[in-house]
Order: sequence, then C-alpha cells, then structure tokens
Amino acid sequence: MRALIVEDEPLAARRLAELLKKQALRVEVVGTAESVAEAEALLQTLRPAPDVLFLDIHLADGLSFELFERLEIRIPVVFTTAYDKYALRAFKVNSVDYLLKPIDPEELTAALTKLQQLREAATPTFDAALLARVLQQAQPAKEYKSRFVVRVGEHLKAIPVEQIAYFASLEKVTLLHTREGRRFVVDYTLEQLEQMLDPTEFFRLNRAYLAHADAIHDIIHYTNSRLQTILKPTAPEGETVLVSREKVAAFKAWLDR
Repeated sequence: MRALIVEDEPLAARRLAELLKKQALRVEVVGTAESVAEAEALLQTLRPAPDVLFLDIHLADGLSFELFERLEIRIPVVFTTAYDKYALRAFKVNSVDYLLKPIDPEELTAALTKLQQLREAATPTFDAALLARVLQQAQPAKEYKSRFVVRVGEHLKAIPVEQIAYFASLEKVTLLHTREGRRFVVDYTLEQLEQMLDPTEFFRLNRAYLAHADAIHDIIHYTNSRLQTILKPTAPEGETVLVSREKVAAFKAWLDR
C-alpha cells in the first residue's frame, strides 16, 4: 500500500511514518506535504496515485478539505485530527476513517485493515460538502480553555483568557503575555496551546508566537511575501514577529472572518 502523508507538524509526520513502517501490512510512504498547495501538487504528479491519504485537517495554508474542492480525489482518506469525538463519528458515516492524535498503533492497524478491505471492494469517493458541514457543527461543541493558572513567587494566580495578548516560545520556555504587559511561564508548548484556545481568537503566527487578534496592533508587508506584525504590548526585546510565508493566506482569511 502506497501512502501520502499531509501534515504540517514535522514531528507528527515523522512519527506517523515510523508507525507505518512497523505495520504487518506493508505501507510505503511515497511523499509528505505540509500544506494544501503542496498536497495538491503531489496528488497531480504522483504516478501511480497513492492508495491512501493520511490527512490532517488544519494545515499551514488552510483547511485540508479544500483539496477536494480543487481536485477529484477517489483515494481512501484517513484523517489524523485533534477534533472531538462528535466530529470523528460524523466522519465515519462518509466511509472515511480517522486517527485521533496522538496516534495509537492499534487504531492505525485497524484503519489500515479497513482500507485494505475497501481496496478489495470499491474505492470510496469523498464528499467535501459533508466534511465542511461536520466542521461547522463540531466547532461550537468544543470547549476551550477559559483561564491559565500561573505561579507568582509562592502564590498561584489565575489569568483569564480575556486578559491574554499572546504566547511566546523562548529557549524552550513558553511565556504568557498579558495585555497589561506582564509575563508568566506556562507549562504548555505552543502546539498544545493551539488545541486549547479558540482558533477564531488566537492564531499561530510562526513557530514562536501564538497571538490574540486584539494584540495585533499593525501589519506590514515584509520581504519574501511575508508579513510583519506589530504586537501590543511590544514583543520581548523589540523582536520582529513575522507571519511565516506559508501561513500568510490562512492568516488573511483568519483576519477577514
């Protein structure tokens, strides 16, 4: 079985590839992509076409179901997603399997077994409109974090999300920056925080910054099709905070919602 992995987190993509190598059913990873655009290009050029598509939902340049609006895809799809169980159950009615991150090896084996059975029977088609409806229905059901507990000397303090301007990752430490300009250490990575916070309010600007919409004071065109954001309060030591080139389209769509 030939597999294409579409995942914008390199560590997650490598772990999935390693798990596939350990499967009894032989699986060859024929390519990886981090964005909708990269996946579209690979699907148009890979010959023969992959037998299965492992697809994350949130990619660097948008939502992955855009692929099915751009291309006619008849490849069985396995979603690797952090969405809640309501959304995952809905995916199954469309004969599309899923793996909940972090991926469980036994669930991966079950998914591959199902895919093998589908290959021997008939190749399913994908309904992009159904997935869009599922995402819209599932989003309100998800509960996002409302406050963070931080340490202040010997004391603990609860910081409501409404008071947070942005999070910054600096030398393996994640700092919470309040709108008043105070900083606190939190015990989460930016990847974990992305799953905890409302994506309509917070956006991952790059590998080091996750910002609230209200904290983005100004946006300036920068070199190489990138954007520079001016945060309020100002980023530590006047650091230039850029929106990664691959995230610019998604960032503009996020601002324009």
